[in-house]
Amino acid sequence: MDWDKDWDKDLRADTRGTTRALATEAVHAGRDDLARQGLHAPPIDLSTTYPSYDSRGEAARIDSFAATGAEPDGPPVYGRLGNPTVARFETALARLEGTEAAVAFASGMAALSAVLLVRGSMGLRHVVAVRPLYGCSDHLLTAGLLGSEVTWTDPAGVADALRPDTGLVLVESPANPTLAEVDLRAVAHACGSVPLLVDNTFATPVLQRPAGHGARLVLHSATKYLGGHGDVLAGVVACDEEFAGRLRQIRFATGGVLHPLAGYLLLRGLSTLPVRVRAASANAAELARRLAADPRVARVHYPRIGGAMVSFEVHGDPHEVIGGVRLITPAVSLGSVDTLIQHPASISHRIVDADDRRDAGVSDRLLRLSVGLEDVEDLWADLNGALGERAGAPEGVRTRGTAGRPEVPAQN
Repeated sequence: MDWDKDWDKDLRADTRGTTRALATEAVHAGRDDLARQGLHAPPIDLSTTYPSYDSRGEAARIDSFAATGAEPDGPPVYGRLGNPTVARFETALARLEGTEAAVAFASGMAALSAVLLVRGSMGLRHVVAVRPLYGCSDHLLTAGLLGSEVTWTDPAGVADALRPDTGLVLVESPANPTLAEVDLRAVAHACGSVPLLVDNTFATPVLQRPAGHGARLVLHSATKYLGGHGDVLAGVVACDEEFAGRLRQIRFATGGVLHPLAGYLLLRGLSTLPVRVRAASANAAELARRLAADPRVARVHYPRIGGAMVSFEVHGDPHEVIGGVRLITPAVSLGSVDTLIQHPASISHRIVDADDRRDAGVSDRLLRLSVGLEDVEDLWADLNGALGERAGAPEGVRTRGTAGRPEVPAQN
């Protein structure tokens, strides 16, 4: 990718008949009414309930919500029906993803659960999914905790895996933690009328907008890049208004609402999202190049679309690398301004059956690196020290890149 020329070229959003670049939308979406109110920063509405002097009018609004899930006109009656601060974040995220609407939840798993409940309520409990997925998403499907049944397949097998009761096809691209990429347009075509849900957490709308490739649903753990500072827990689904209405009804009934302060932090996080992703991605690309040239590293995984995530397999003990970092933080999660490293087989994907985990490419020697905004030389010095003086690969064993790709893609 040419960072200077291509970053916003295909990622533009429409508002009131005008076209604004993604970076502009990131700063202004969800805030377009502030100047008319005499405000510069968006307010935080912490109300849990709202005055209701017109009881008959409130009854009509509640009936309308029960029928369609549409957001009530005027005050939201009660906090589980909606919140003005959270609504600003939802509006902004929908603009960035190029969808009609977005619905925010208390976590990414709450958001995924709501999608499954929507489809399950229609008698469509079968899910087709492509591994690898985030470990808890994998577990939610495999364990059938919400009454769902899952068929695991590869992208080429999606069409053959569909059944009359299939309610959803689920993929991650780039996938957690191998960073494997999926041809979203091809999978969307294979889905036919079955909704495709793409977990876009790793890419963010800065690198790809799945709705433009045929996905009906776009999921984010907003805890990660959308918030961007490791201080807010949230999830969100960007989609069409019809599906959003059903999601709001599920959210109201199950209570997985997002706190208004979290909504404010997320809206603020979106304003710097393109800048953060661009800077962290440049760091990640450089670290991926250096790791790929290092004899202590067996294999590097870095996606063609770029991004701030790097996974790599070591010849030695991965736990020693985890224990050897000093600047980088050994921790789960990702997408923060600081760099994190973790061992998926021990933590984020421990809940996945070991054989299934390995079959999906999550080896016991794989480490996942969420690259932040530190100086790349400081990050490399820390990684270099943590890798230590371990011996390199035997002759003929060394590999680089992902899925047989010989080199990490160049970034300008």
